[in-house]
Amino acid sequence: MLRRTAAVCFVMLPLVVLAQTPVHAQDVPGIEICTVEKTMQRRTSCLQSNVDFLQKTITKLTLDHQQKLDAANRQLDTLKATVAGLQKTIGDVQTAQAKLAEDVKKKQDAPAAKDAAK
Repeated sequence: MLRRTAAVCFVMLPLVVLAQTPVHAQDVPGIEICTVEKTMQRRTSCLQSNVDFLQKTITKLTLDHQQKLDAANRQLDTLKATVAGLQKTIGDVQTAQAKLAEDVKKKQDAPAAKDAAK
């Protein structure tokens, strides 16, 4: 019983300490509602902050999408090379198959010609 109480106290102590530490508010960038500002200077500052946030967001998204497009284009080039290689392999196999079919046909025709000559 004493061990269980000690274990609970050991677990709860950090939580109690963390709960008592003050938490400071942070200014999280984002879109603000500028119509609530009374003075023109604060409203202009608010609108400029919104414009800056949107420009940063657009720049970030543009770079992100450009990286994705570049990766997709590299993958497309790789797949095109793979398809070209496979097409060449299929052409080689079809050529070999046609040659084999010709050889088999010649072998079948050759004994029949000997039989007809006798």
